[in-house]
Amino acid sequence: MLIADDEALVRHALRIFVNTGGDMTVVGEAVDGEEAISATERLLPDVVLMDLQMPRVSGIEATRRITTARSDVRVLAVTTFSTERHVVPALRAGASGYLVKDTDPDDILEAIREVHAGRSVISPRVTRDLILSLRADPEKASSAAPTREPLTPRELSIVKAIAQGRSNAEIARELHLAEPTVKANLGRVMSKWGVRDRVQVLIYAITKSVIDVEALNLDELR
Repeated sequence: MLIADDEALVRHALRIFVNTGGDMTVVGEAVDGEEAISATERLLPDVVLMDLQMPRVSGIEATRRITTARSDVRVLAVTTFSTERHVVPALRAGASGYLVKDTDPDDILEAIREVHAGRSVISPRVTRDLILSLRADPEKASSAAPTREPLTPRELSIVKAIAQGRSNAEIARELHLAEPTVKANLGRVMSKWGVRDRVQVLIYAITKSVIDVEALNLDELR
């Protein structure tokens, strides 16, 4: 595990969180994006906890360069910003997940395990702020891809669950499905809509009114 953040206090807190996990170890720290890139090449961590606002090279650019150079390294963005203009660029740069810094320590540990296992993670708070951002800017609907093949009832249920901030494992439990079945259905949704990740699924579903935002219980996502 590599921790990249320009604030010493944050790095110290994250190191404590990680060390309590028992199944992970911090191999190094970086104080800016340039150092995060070089430390990743030198230390070869499995996961990088990446702040987005850092000097010299931003966390987004560092994420792009790390994931381009090393496909075996997973980046988990951990930052104070949860709006669309920060979330989408980070994920498009190659981040496997996005958490806000006030996320519960246990949830941070679980998110690290999820991205290490090859899955994506978006905290409920980020999902909520992304939905509110899209709802406040209806012009984004004009930039969405054209409507394509309709979803099956199961696929629609999975999309609605994503909008409620559920992970694949939580969706599987709620819908009484195997987790690989959830992943397969989500893959078909991405294929139908021509998108490549959960955030883009959420953006498409909202801008195209596939789901009713007003019917979502956003208070659950705080």
